[in-house]
Amino acid sequence: MPHFTATDGTRLAYEEYGTGEPIVFVASWVLDADMWEYQIPYFAERGYRCIALDRRGHGRSDRPSTGYDIDTTSDDLAALLEHLDLTGVTLVGHSFGGAEVARYLARHGEERVGRVALVSAVVPFLKQTDDNPDGLPEAALEATIAQFRADRPKWFARQAQVWYATHLGNDVSPALIDWTIGKCLSASPWATTQLMRSMFHADHRAGLREITVPTLVVHGAADTSAPVALTGRRTAQLVPGCRYVEYPTAGHGLFVTHAEQLNAELLDLLKSRP
Repeated sequence: MPHFTATDGTRLAYEEYGTGEPIVFVASWVLDADMWEYQIPYFAERGYRCIALDRRGHGRSDRPSTGYDIDTTSDDLAALLEHLDLTGVTLVGHSFGGAEVARYLARHGEERVGRVALVSAVVPFLKQTDDNPDGLPEAALEATIAQFRADRPKWFARQAQVWYATHLGNDVSPALIDWTIGKCLSASPWATTQLMRSMFHADHRAGLREITVPTLVVHGAADTSAPVALTGRRTAQLVPGCRYVEYPTAGHGLFVTHAEQLNAELLDLLKSRP
């Protein structure tokens, strides 16, 4: 598996399939490049070059003790694009990966980017503040971290079915749920806790307003990890001219449960002019 070196010396792994116009898939918190198995073959077989990154602390990348703030991980994404000298790239980010894409654009601009897809993204701002009164109180973050540290496997097991919104009829096998939990547990516990804090405190509102490339925002109405009223709908109001799509029966894991619809939306985005 190829690697490249981030600015602080961390070795980061990525996968690459197909040839043609590049798409970079940026994974969710606690998941790695393997999460995109319902997307990468679809697009590689249709003439696209698909690249997927293992975030630091995840998958086959190094697990350093530092660098788990949103600025550093978005700089890691920038380092990947520079390493491969990608231009006209479409960035597809899920959950925390969507936040990394937003922060990448805010820090590094759009010179290399042709299009953006924010899928179940944890933007624009989760934390409750005076100018974000409907956000989540910091006590909620600390309570979640306490539960996470007390019994991490139990926490992920409890989240798994609601992640896929199986109560709404989404057909997800017990084996796939077990696979998902295993992937979540494979990420560095230290990294995942630090990233959770960074995710909560990061304010992307100003950066989202500055996006000028074609942007797709996709979210599930039943998403409990990134509640749609706090994230997807507000993001759609901030990004100028974006296309917003909401799936009534989707939870956070819509890249699996609604893969066919999501892939069709992404393909439409790819056919749009940058």
